[in-house]
Amino acid sequence: MSTVKDHGHRHKEHEGADLAHAARVSLEAAGEQWTDMRESIFTALAEIEKPASAYDIADSVSKARGKRVAPNSVYRILDLFVRTNLARRVESINAYIANSHPGCLHDCIFLVCDSCGSATHIDDDGLSRSVRKTAEAAGYADIRPVIEVRGRCAECD
Repeated sequence: MSTVKDHGHRHKEHEGADLAHAARVSLEAAGEQWTDMRESIFTALAEIEKPASAYDIADSVSKARGKRVAPNSVYRILDLFVRTNLARRVESINAYIANSHPGCLHDCIFLVCDSCGSATHIDDDGLSRSVRKTAEAAGYADIRPVIEVRGRCAECD
C-alpha cells in the first residue's frame, strides 16, 4: 500500500513490496546494481520501525541468511543507500531509516524522541531552502542541510 502526501508538491509514500520495488528502480536508475545483499539490507532496514544502526541491520540480516554479516559491509551499503536516496541517516544517533519515497529528493528534517528513540521524517522545503540560502550567502557550496529536533514525542509525553 502507498499513500500520497503533499509537501509543497505531491509524492507517493511506498510500503512493503511496493517500497522494495521503488528502491530497486531508483538504485538501478542511479547506475547501481540491486544485489541479493543490498536487497537483504534494504528489506531489514525497511522492516525496523525505529531508526536502525548498522549493527541492528547486520544482526537482522545475519539471522535471515543463517550466516554472519559484518557491520562494515552494512555501513558501505547504507552509505550507498543514503547517496542514492534510498535511506536517510539520523546523524545525532548514527542510525538509518528507509526513505519511503526514494524517487523524490528532499533535505532531511527529523523529529527525534529522546525517550523511545523514534524519528519522524518530515519534508519542509521552505525551511531547508532558507538554510541553503543562508549557507550559500556565507560562501558554502555543496550544501546538505540536516536538521534534527530532539525532544519527547506525543506518545512518550
